Amino acid sequence: MIKSKKQFICQSCGNIYSRWIGKCEQCNQWNTIIEENNSKPSGVLSKSTGKRINFEKLNDVNYEYSKIKTNLNELDRVIGGGFVPGSVTLIGGDPGIGKSTLLLQIVGKLSDQKEKCIYVSGEESLSQIKMRADRLGVNNNEIEFASITNASDIAITINSEKKRCVLVIDSIQTMYLPQLDSSPGTVSQVRASAHELILAAKKTNTILILIGHLTKDGAIAGPKVLEHMVDTVLYFEGDNNFQYRILRSFKNRFGANNEIGVFEMLSNGLKEILNPSAIFLSDRQKNISGTSIFAGLEGTRPILVEIQALVTHSTLATPRRVIVGWDISRLAMLCAVLEARCKIHLSNMDIFLNIAGGIKLFEPAADLAVAAAIISSVKNIPLSFCSVFFGEVGLSGEIRKVNQPELRIKEASKLGFNKINLPTKQKVIISEDMRYNNLSVLSDLVELINKDNRD
Repeated sequence: MIKSKKQFICQSCGNIYSRWIGKCEQCNQWNTIIEENNSKPSGVLSKSTGKRINFEKLNDVNYEYSKIKTNLNELDRVIGGGFVPGSVTLIGGDPGIGKSTLLLQIVGKLSDQKEKCIYVSGEESLSQIKMRADRLGVNNNEIEFASITNASDIAITINSEKKRCVLVIDSIQTMYLPQLDSSPGTVSQVRASAHELILAAKKTNTILILIGHLTKDGAIAGPKVLEHMVDTVLYFEGDNNFQYRILRSFKNRFGANNEIGVFEMLSNGLKEILNPSAIFLSDRQKNISGTSIFAGLEGTRPILVEIQALVTHSTLATPRRVIVGWDISRLAMLCAVLEARCKIHLSNMDIFLNIAGGIKLFEPAADLAVAAAIISSVKNIPLSFCSVFFGEVGLSGEIRKVNQPELRIKEASKLGFNKINLPTKQKVIISEDMRYNNLSVLSDLVELINKDNRD
């Protein structure tokens, strides 16, 4: 006998409650708890229904690890050189950012390489997909399309395929299993549908690519276990006010984490940006205070970005801290260090910080460049046009070394920068045509900016 038990599950974090409440105690989200039926067998099973496991030794296991390149170099960089047969990739992004466009271009490239491709959409009709394909120039007639939402039917179809294929699901939140009573998009349906599709993909060596929606906090909607079930988690980032898109890996079992690929959104699809540093710095202006250049590292890729800061006297009781592309709590820490260690008063100042180009920075090495931009704005002293900065700032004001400085310096040198500002303890190979300023504490940076102004 099957006994039905009601549960109340948060659709944001997956936390389970025995009764409905307005606010989730786990993720602090309001009105995200929905009633779902959970069927469990009543009583205790008298006999085991399992079977004995047959173990194998690793030397007896055969596997296929040849990666399949998509010929989209920026994508191949992010996923570690290409898709691995039997792998599962989850791609998340804001609405309208270009996820479906990217996936349609991917299946077009793979189909040109004689890979069998299946595109399943639960959100769009076939006529809508046809309109996008015509706009993108994806005219390969070998790609198979379907507009369905039943995950069981998809899994059975994949299991019946005799040839390895590439399966795209747009999106996993629209899929459902008819065996469950809950509606599509709920935690139980997303988890169960993904599990069904992943089992079929692993069994048939299918490359499975799932599109995931994002919550208002920027996390992939559905249970957090969904990210643990897949092999690769990619986020498609960008601002609708900018034409640039960033594809970033947050989890990758076959490559480096936090690797990025840069694209430009055009009317005929996404175009690869092979030298993003030059693009992000193309609109720089000379003799402007409050700007600095950060030599960053995203995964294994060095990238130069412009950091802009504007510091003005505040008329408010609580000064504003407006940030685009960086962590607000890290800015608060940096302002406290500047005020305590360098006697630069910022407690009555409004601070506006922007990472030009719409890119987001997560690296602590950006501390020194942000501090330089803030000091430059406060003192109204333009920084040298050929200077770059990198280094982490500690609470005592010390400047700590960062990883792989040679890659950062090499990228800066390629773009004509010859003045490197870096931590004192950073060991680098000195080049004759480069000028190095070794900074041990944050007050050294203040003195350096004052000295450049006197010179």
